[in-house]
Amino acid sequence: MGSDALGLLLAGLSNLTPGAAVMMAAGGLLIYLAVAKDYEPMLLLPIGAGAILANLPLSPLVAPEGMLSILYDMGVGNELFPLLIFIGIGAMTDFGPLLENPRLMLLGAAGQFGIFGTLMLALALGFSLNQAASIGIIGAIDGPTSIYVSSRLAPELLGPITVCAYSYMSLVPLIQPPIMRWLTSRRERGIRMPYTQRTISKRTRVMFPLIVTVVVGTLVPMATPLIGMLMLGNLMKESGAVERLTGASSKEIANVVTLFLGLAVGSTMRAEAFLTLSTLKILALGVLAFGLDTAAGLRLGPRLELAVCAAAGAKNRGGVVDARRETRAGLTVAELDEADAGYAL
Repeated sequence: MGSDALGLLLAGLSNLTPGAAVMMAAGGLLIYLAVAKDYEPMLLLPIGAGAILANLPLSPLVAPEGMLSILYDMGVGNELFPLLIFIGIGAMTDFGPLLENPRLMLLGAAGQFGIFGTLMLALALGFSLNQAASIGIIGAIDGPTSIYVSSRLAPELLGPITVCAYSYMSLVPLIQPPIMRWLTSRRERGIRMPYTQRTISKRTRVMFPLIVTVVVGTLVPMATPLIGMLMLGNLMKESGAVERLTGASSKEIANVVTLFLGLAVGSTMRAEAFLTLSTLKILALGVLAFGLDTAAGLRLGPRLELAVCAAAGAKNRGGVVDARRETRAGLTVAELDEADAGYAL
């Protein structure tokens, strides 16, 4: 065997760096969490595979014309993949409970406190405004949103932000319970929210995504792509007129795009870009974002409960007074005393 042939055979091994080995091990860990622990397997598995493929020495897949580079340019660099996924999410989402009980939006709004708290802390740690906003959006606890925002504002942080968002989403059962026990009493944890299901008309369900799209698109034009695609998917679902498109958006298209998106994001986890102090800061800020979201929602919950109970109590007291007035008409003194005793009970 000639020296040239031997050099070609050993080229990969000689170009393997310790950083690349660490990142391939990290990719293997993501695959382990997806397969063995069932943590967000739909995305963590292709992300892990993409990380391994991208860090193999001299990998043609990450060359300018390589498959992973093409997937990134055609779906992440131009934000196509997250938007297609949002169509599928909208096609699977039922806004009925929100339409039945609109005050639940207050809990959702309180949960976004983690976005702004994390953004301010990221700025204090030296990140630029665009980078801090991308890190803060981890607090939205929504993977496609994190990918979309970071790909637009800070594409250099796309890998760690995406891995952070999806990893912590899968670890919510471990992150949230200690915060819940710390910030709530035993009585509050024992509350059972009443479930009332009112019929929401089809007209309301169809008009809701249209109104939300127009209002949000007018007030916050930059949010139009995400909200517009989410509501498009929901409109297809609620209209009932395009069942084939609804099924394809929520199943086949969503599954294929998720695979491509995971591989493209994994390809950004190159050792030279990922193994930095900024990555450690992002991982810490991601935990903080989830914690602040949980804490804000927990603190608003009891106050919302008190407001609802107060309103319900006032309504009930008014109903009792009206009932007394109706019942007392035409009763004898003895019957009036018996009726008052019954109301007192």
